[in-house]
Amino acid sequence: MFQTFQNTFKIPELRKRILFTIGLLVVYRIGCHVPTPGIDMGVLKSFFAQAQGTLFGLYDIFAGGAFKNAAIFGLGIMPYITSSIIMQLLGAVVPYFQKLHKEGEEGRRKITQYTRYGTILICILQSYGASIFLESIVTSEGISAVVHPGIGFRLLTMLTLTTGTIFLMWIGEQMTEKGIGNGISLIIYVGILARLPGSVLNEGRQLAAGTRSPFQGLMVLAIMVAVISFVVIITQAQRRIPVQYAKRVVGRKIYGGQSTHIPLNMNAAGIIPIIFAQSLMFAPRTITTFFPKSELLTGIANWFTPGAAVYSIVYALLIVFFAYFYTAIVFNPVELADNMKRYGGFIPGVRPGKRTADYIDRILTRITLPGALSFAAIAILPFFLMQSMDVSFFFGGTSVLIIVGVALDTLKQVESHLVMRHYDGFMKKGKIKGRR
Repeated sequence: MFQTFQNTFKIPELRKRILFTIGLLVVYRIGCHVPTPGIDMGVLKSFFAQAQGTLFGLYDIFAGGAFKNAAIFGLGIMPYITSSIIMQLLGAVVPYFQKLHKEGEEGRRKITQYTRYGTILICILQSYGASIFLESIVTSEGISAVVHPGIGFRLLTMLTLTTGTIFLMWIGEQMTEKGIGNGISLIIYVGILARLPGSVLNEGRQLAAGTRSPFQGLMVLAIMVAVISFVVIITQAQRRIPVQYAKRVVGRKIYGGQSTHIPLNMNAAGIIPIIFAQSLMFAPRTITTFFPKSELLTGIANWFTPGAAVYSIVYALLIVFFAYFYTAIVFNPVELADNMKRYGGFIPGVRPGKRTADYIDRILTRITLPGALSFAAIAILPFFLMQSMDVSFFFGGTSVLIIVGVALDTLKQVESHLVMRHYDGFMKKGKIKGRR
């Protein structure tokens, strides 16, 4: 294992990418502790100490603790993710955006530009709602969390939070392009992982104080190990479709005549459905901040409190929907079937062309369902555990899914660099599927 880490830093390009990624993540973590001007941090901390089991506490986890600090990165990367969801949905129904998706690199550049514009618009709306929310925080003694509330504070907060998210979006894009792993996912990953020391200490304090029995502590640990193991199994599970290539004579060389397979992942969309679904689940509470005195909207927002029946059902359905939706975006059976036909490949017993595309699409549809349902179950079931055992949000299913998913994806990219340069990966036994 230590030899593998040494090999990782022996490759100049990989070493540069890893150090670049770590450097930007350090900048992100520093920004999560730089507060927005005009906030009484004492009042704010006391409020969020009572809001750990609410949607605000969950949003704070995705923001890496920046939301409870009213930091410059308080909105996190969620506005960018919401904008990306909107652009992808538009790409499925609006002809103009469908055309952009088919224009290759130039089309992707325009879509990225529109996504950035959408991020700015969403940031302006959410930061205004955040400023109203901060002004509404008042202690029982009548002390406000905002030192000087009013239009000046709201404009300053909108400027600060919007600029912070734009900078965070740039950091994520730079990590994806020049670093290792997916930058946006790594930002969420590090933000969640930053809560690990505090959550472990909190569990230790409860065990020491006697408020939690050793048996309950072992139960939490056993459930965590079981969930992580199950997530790894589902993430790496594949259905392999056999493919046979006919022999072709080109000049004096013979090509083809070999058997291979198409690996279809049970969870081809990865953790994207979890992140997308969670991003949309924050929408009702965000809308409520604009109308704090509306009893109707407040009642609707309460339905979307983590652990509530409506929240769990809608969250699970969104995960399943985005699993199919994103799989359809990243995997095109028609294009795959055409490429196989062009190079003389065929699936035994299936005619090339449309029949092959339909066959692959049918299998992909069937294997995506159990993967999506499994992730939905892992995402919502731990909420009931937290309610019954008073477990920290960090140990919830959504956090575990994101941590394990991002870690596996980043590990695959590192291993691809190592294998490409004739080094072994991180694991000499039980190697990650995709290298076999």
